[in-house]
Amino acid sequence: MTSYQPAQAADYNMEEEAWWVQQWVDLLNSYRFKKRLERGRRYAREGHILSLEFEGAKVAAKVQGTAPEPYRLSIWIDPFSEEDWGYVIDTLAEKAIFSAQLLAGEMPLNIEAVFTANGLNLFPFSLSDVHSRCSCPDPKNPCKHIAAVYYQLGDFFREDPFIIFQLRGRTKAQILEALRQHRRQSKVEVTEEPSAHKNAKKTGGPKMLPLNLDQFWQYSESLDPSMVVITPAESTVLDNLGTIPLPAGEAQAVMAYLQALYQSVAQQAMMKALS
Repeated sequence: MTSYQPAQAADYNMEEEAWWVQQWVDLLNSYRFKKRLERGRRYAREGHILSLEFEGAKVAAKVQGTAPEPYRLSIWIDPFSEEDWGYVIDTLAEKAIFSAQLLAGEMPLNIEAVFTANGLNLFPFSLSDVHSRCSCPDPKNPCKHIAAVYYQLGDFFREDPFIIFQLRGRTKAQILEALRQHRRQSKVEVTEEPSAHKNAKKTGGPKMLPLNLDQFWQYSESLDPSMVVITPAESTVLDNLGTIPLPAGEAQAVMAYLQALYQSVAQQAMMKALS
């Protein structure tokens, strides 16, 4: 069970908000009965939310209303299945930059594409996809108590973007541990690869020669010079890696240094190849 300390809900400056906060606020703004949400927003600002915690993938909260005893409510969205999360983790592990950013505690900018590629949506399409229940006598949903927690969740998303993962059934710790297991498994497979070659040879399987990096660029056959064309690559490894998982100023400085270094090495390689 994870607990969060409620505070007065803040006003949102969408030009400065992270994309995952914007997603949640856009979800609230898309709701047609805005007056009900506005009452909840005032409740959140006035400190009526007494407690808020996660019970598995559900949000459980106590909100003080007009009655002496606070109302109890729960909010949840449909969690992904074990199989779905397995596909997502596999896809994340294949993308080195995503794994590096997540392991560094950062939310990748394009992470939604990973879920979309697996036929999933990280954020709900509309507020009707968010399930909720409150002990207050108001028959309409969302009541102002549920709406107050909606806005409080927006503040928590700002502080911890991994909350959206927990609503889908996986905590931050579970996701990071799964990615670490993938990395450990990859290292084991690389270590055991020579043995696999030996076993394949003994059993008459396909012959797989180990890679010798010292001879990687050697070619024993003669080449027709007119058929050899050397051109600079259209993209580099720096383009494929994407944003470096560092603070903005440091990432820009490191990337500038690497780009200058890469350009220098590439020029020397071209000169060597053409000589």
